[in-house]
Amino acid sequence: MPDRAPQPVDRQLPTDEARDLISLVRDIAQREIAPKAAEEEDAGRFPREVFTLLSESGLLGLPYDSEYGGGEQPYEVYLQVLEELAAVRLTVGLGVSVHTLASYALATYGSKQQQVEHLPAMLGGGLLGAYCLSEPASGSDAASLRTKAVRDGDDWVITGTKAWITHGGIADFYTVMARTGEDGPRGISAFLVPADAAGLGAAAPEKKMGMKGSPTAQVHFDGVRVGDERRIGEEGQGFAIALSALDSGRLGIAACAIGVAQAALDEAVTYATERRQFGKPIADFQGLRFMLADMATQIEAGRALYLAAARLRDAGRPFAKEAAMAKLHCTDTAMKVTTDAVQILGGYGYTADFPAERYMREAKVLQIVEGTNQIQRMVIARHLAGPEGR
Repeated sequence: MPDRAPQPVDRQLPTDEARDLISLVRDIAQREIAPKAAEEEDAGRFPREVFTLLSESGLLGLPYDSEYGGGEQPYEVYLQVLEELAAVRLTVGLGVSVHTLASYALATYGSKQQQVEHLPAMLGGGLLGAYCLSEPASGSDAASLRTKAVRDGDDWVITGTKAWITHGGIADFYTVMARTGEDGPRGISAFLVPADAAGLGAAAPEKKMGMKGSPTAQVHFDGVRVGDERRIGEEGQGFAIALSALDSGRLGIAACAIGVAQAALDEAVTYATERRQFGKPIADFQGLRFMLADMATQIEAGRALYLAAARLRDAGRPFAKEAAMAKLHCTDTAMKVTTDAVQILGGYGYTADFPAERYMREAKVLQIVEGTNQIQRMVIARHLAGPEGR
């Protein structure tokens, strides 16, 4: 081992409980996730048993009410848990973020009866969720979605196709946005759909450049019938619910991005202090030292940015602009840092014998999911200069 091996991130946590929580997460990550991460990603294997363990450990409902099995942790703490998980395996960190996103609508907008009936299983009962907003023809323009939910007595009949769904085909429940009224954002409602509903199916998972262990698939709704008691919020409120969920979800993506970037930096530091050329460690060359310094600085800036946004959220203050900024900066940082890590490892960085190339492939998707970084710039600009075309 090098004399200056990377150390765990020194976190500023608000309580002793939070510090114990991070210790638990690090223990699970090193014992249960890290040893098989590279092999399982290469094989495209989803670690369902890890998510079962996370659920049993109380880690799938951290930001939600303890009354329903949640951890009742502030976002400031929950996001740092995501970062720790993503640093070991993005499939797991992002999977927890997506599950939290899928649970958001019911936990925030559901009726008391709905929450009592469904949340305990969703937050601590071993279930895994998926979030269904995007469609083949409506990605960034989510308000143009065409999946329909038609009223039939006390039921709704849902027909359409959702695309790019993380956990598509393996989730136990789907939070689905469907059109129940007029065109545009005001005609969309939210539904909680069980995976075993008749008429619900999934296509084969997409073949992706990274995150091969996390299934992403189209989900088809062929006359799927759900009772009105599974409609979340009011009719026509679905798009507002979706946007509210994405504000929080973007913070999850930001935290995952910093986790991947931190892992890449740690790999680069370890390699640079061990690898010798011209009679000394390559970490002694100024050009490379400056690369490492820049990588570390951008990671710390990203961590501070997502935590600042999280603290606004925890205080009940508006945070949509800051969430977009965090998602933008942290994912761009992850892409730059992982690219630099591959460069530092040289030819070895381009091989699957080292994890740097996997980090680089995984970082790319984080600039795309839950609103591309071009969309984040639009969101930020609207807060600064008002909506376009006024």
